[in-house]
Amino acid sequence: MITGYPIEQILPHAQPMILLDHFIEAGTEHAVCKVNISAGSAFFDAASRSVPAYVGIEYMAQTIAAYAGAHKLAAGDSVRLGFLLGCRKYQPAVPAFAEGAELNVSVTKVVMDESGLSVFDCQISQHGEVLVNAKLNVFEPEDYRVWLTE
Repeated sequence: MITGYPIEQILPHAQPMILLDHFIEAGTEHAVCKVNISAGSAFFDAASRSVPAYVGIEYMAQTIAAYAGAHKLAAGDSVRLGFLLGCRKYQPAVPAFAEGAELNVSVTKVVMDESGLSVFDCQISQHGEVLVNAKLNVFEPEDYRVWLTE
């Protein structure tokens, strides 16, 4: 089990686009991160005192990036940039994540191809209640710069 990394260290993002608050753990097949919804959260809507539920797709994608980054650092490698290719069956049970909510974002690897293409089952929950389920397709090339120029 991999633990102990600050979220800023394992994500290939910079503030203000780091949307996760804490990296909890990564195992061989899964990762867990936390998001605390507050007025300081990215995409926070002051009128509704919440973050729209569609932002959860990025919470899931960043948790997958945390999974990859934690494994890279634990192996002595560097964190690499990856790409969200698609999302299937994103069906939130709520229209928004309310201020004060502490969200658990968990991802479980379904398949990981040697080419860098992967599929993850993802879930956002609060107090054991599932708020969102989805499958995300992601891609982590060896060298993202080469991939972007093709």
